[in-house]
Amino acid sequence: MPRRDPSAEASGVKSKNPKSKKSALTSRSPRSPSRSFQFFHSSQQALEEPDASPSKRRKVGHPLPGQTLETMTVDQMYDFTKPNHVDLTYGNGPTTMTTVQKKPSGITRPSHPSGEPGPKRLVVKNLRKTRADPDKYVTDVSNQLNAALSAVLADEKIACSNEELYKGVENLCRQNKAAMLYSNLCEKCRHGISSRIEKPLNAKVSKMHDSELLQEVIKEWDAWTERLRIIRSIYFFLDRSYLLHSASLPSIEEMGTNEFRNSIFSYQILKRRILNGAYLLIAASREGQDTTQSNELLRKVIKMFHALTVYTSDFEPELLGRSSSYIASWSDENAATLSLAQYVEGSQKLIDLELQRCDRFGLDSTTRSSLEMNLEDLLIDQNGRQEKLLNTTAIGQLLQDDAVEALNQLYKLLQRRKLCDKLRAPFDAYISDQGSKIVFDEAREQEMVVRLLDFKKKLESIWENCFGRHEGLGHTLRESFEAFINKSQRSNMNWGTDNPKPGEMIAKHVDMILKGGWRAAASNTAPAKGASHEDVDMSGEDEDAQIKEQLDQVLELFRFVHGKAVFEAFYKRDLARRLLLNRSASADAEKSMLTRLKSECGAGFTHNLEQMFKDMELAREEVTSYKSMLDQLEGKPEIDLNVSVLSSAAWPSYPDIPLIIPRDVEQATSLFEQHYKSKHTGRRLGWKHSLAHCQLKANLPKGNKEFVVSSYQAVVLLLFKDRSSNSEILYAEIQAASGLGDTELQRTLQSLACARYRILSKTPKGKDVHSTDTFSLNTAFADPKYRIKINQIQAKETKEENKETHERVAADRAYETQAAVVRIMKQKKTISHVLLVSEVIGATKSRGVLEGAEIKKNIERLIEKEYMEREETEDGKTAYKYLA
Repeated sequence: MPRRDPSAEASGVKSKNPKSKKSALTSRSPRSPSRSFQFFHSSQQALEEPDASPSKRRKVGHPLPGQTLETMTVDQMYDFTKPNHVDLTYGNGPTTMTTVQKKPSGITRPSHPSGEPGPKRLVVKNLRKTRADPDKYVTDVSNQLNAALSAVLADEKIACSNEELYKGVENLCRQNKAAMLYSNLCEKCRHGISSRIEKPLNAKVSKMHDSELLQEVIKEWDAWTERLRIIRSIYFFLDRSYLLHSASLPSIEEMGTNEFRNSIFSYQILKRRILNGAYLLIAASREGQDTTQSNELLRKVIKMFHALTVYTSDFEPELLGRSSSYIASWSDENAATLSLAQYVEGSQKLIDLELQRCDRFGLDSTTRSSLEMNLEDLLIDQNGRQEKLLNTTAIGQLLQDDAVEALNQLYKLLQRRKLCDKLRAPFDAYISDQGSKIVFDEAREQEMVVRLLDFKKKLESIWENCFGRHEGLGHTLRESFEAFINKSQRSNMNWGTDNPKPGEMIAKHVDMILKGGWRAAASNTAPAKGASHEDVDMSGEDEDAQIKEQLDQVLELFRFVHGKAVFEAFYKRDLARRLLLNRSASADAEKSMLTRLKSECGAGFTHNLEQMFKDMELAREEVTSYKSMLDQLEGKPEIDLNVSVLSSAAWPSYPDIPLIIPRDVEQATSLFEQHYKSKHTGRRLGWKHSLAHCQLKANLPKGNKEFVVSSYQAVVLLLFKDRSSNSEILYAEIQAASGLGDTELQRTLQSLACARYRILSKTPKGKDVHSTDTFSLNTAFADPKYRIKINQIQAKETKEENKETHERVAADRAYETQAAVVRIMKQKKTISHVLLVSEVIGATKSRGVLEGAEIKKNIERLIEKEYMEREETEDGKTAYKYLA
């Protein structure tokens, strides 16, 4: 880069900053006389004009044509005593400063010898030399604002623009005239309300109805709020600068609202008429006589009351008082005439409407809460309303009628005052009453389990959908269900014993499911409303899954049963029939049920049941061994014999009914007995012909058939084997040839001659069998099926068997009670009567709760057997002492 000329750098002529020029000129010390500076001077102008084009501007440090360089020392440069000095601006040598001439316009400009103009200066034209009068300005602006206020209050057009008025307010506020502005504004507003709103309304008070007067007030209020909005926009600077920082003065909006309230509500007659008009609108809404216009008017009225701050002090107290009177009147009138369902429905509807009215018309939250409290007091708590809402009979009727909506509304009403726990007593009474009717209904005992399942499902639905799964009511449901299902009374249903009937019926229902599958259970269940049995069928689903679901439902009832002994006895007997007659619908279902029982009751409960399944497996192995032995014989029997060897300890006990079996059957059984004893020494076989069944092939005139019959039926039918088709056999001959008693023989003949499949003909005709009847082969028998089962009667339980089972359960129960008493006496040696009864109940509760009378009866039996003796204590109470 080329070096710059020192003379050009030090000249400072080009600098526009005076300070920088000074520094450039004084940067050299005056003590250095050897230094000198060169300056350009000529008759031409040395400085460039500001408007010269960039291409014609002179470069700094380069002289113009005609200029000569003059050398000046530092001492000469800073010597200001001499009159002659170098003109650094225009001159080309030492000259004197020319005089300055004044221009006519008042602007002075230094003259130049050559006639050239000096530096340009800024000229301000029409500059005011005098200020306006402040007092006059304040007066003018105030008059202007007063005129604008008068126009606004008169609903007229303002002469000036809002911006000009706003500026005027701002200027006056900046001149400390804010207090005067605010005072004048308040006076103007007060006078405007008095003359244009208050006086006209007072004049209309006696001429208008309350609702009409209320409309006028709302109209004036809407107009006033609009005027106040315009006024606030003009005086906004006053509002946000002066009033905002004042603790004692209200804002413009508050001032306008206060002035309106003080003018309108200070007149008591007008105030009362306005409030009454609002109450009339609310009353019309309650009576259903409201319209869209009236609802909009009421909404505006409530909003005005809030704005005027008269809502809490003037409007709300009387509103709550009138509302309480209305609610009390409604409650007194309807509680005496309406049913419980109608009353709770009306009460809930009234509460909903009142609370919706609060939200719709903008009533305050305190009003809403106070009104809601009044509703609860007058509809639920006071004047005996609880007695009506908790009436046991009425609630029971609602539960019986499945009044889901009414029950839900009742629960919601009681929930408001946390009275839901008081529903437990009516709920318990209904469950106990209806459940007892189902359990002790002798005419419909076969439907007991199905009805109990439906009843339980209904109660659970009510508890979930109506009572909101209330914990206390849920406990009541389970406790009440458990209580009535374990009730017992001596009747024909249990043959005079105190055995609970549900245990027996649950066992029979399980037997029905396991024999016929889930379809058998569904056929006994009434379909829901609007559904048919085809809808319940659900054939597309897995049958095993349906059986499992049915068993789960039954087990829910089984868990409520205390006395499992009755269930165990009947379940064991039914299981024996299913296994021996091969009537189980599903082997997996049988094992699944056994697993469930083991989980519910323990391994001891199912020990014998598991042994029954093992016996059937061993029996199949024995038959296989027997048939292998027959294959080695030359003259094996023509009868295909299958024998089930059962252990007497695990299986139910069956009576030995005498029966004369055919000779070839007797030979086959004897051969099997010899084979069995050859394998198992020391064992004795007892044949139970009542459980046997067989298959007979018959050549009838209308076709060959194969009959599946019981052993009793087979013995009777074989009597007609070698006789002619027209021969008749007397009842006495059949009894002598079969060896059966009257009961079994009549039952067997009835199944052959009077049932669906009438293989025999009875003379005379009739449904009952008598000892004087005669029987012959029915040559006209015909049926499209080749294989016909007639042994269904064998699979059914007889009354005698049912009675025997109940009596055996009762006897076992007595023995169990006595055993518990003996164990307790061995341990305690001496014990009081009350404590002994309590201990026995605790020891036997897993098998069912015993009555005190039954325990006392067994204690007496043990005293008779000399296991214990009675003695009296010092305080005269009865006690017992164990005798070793």
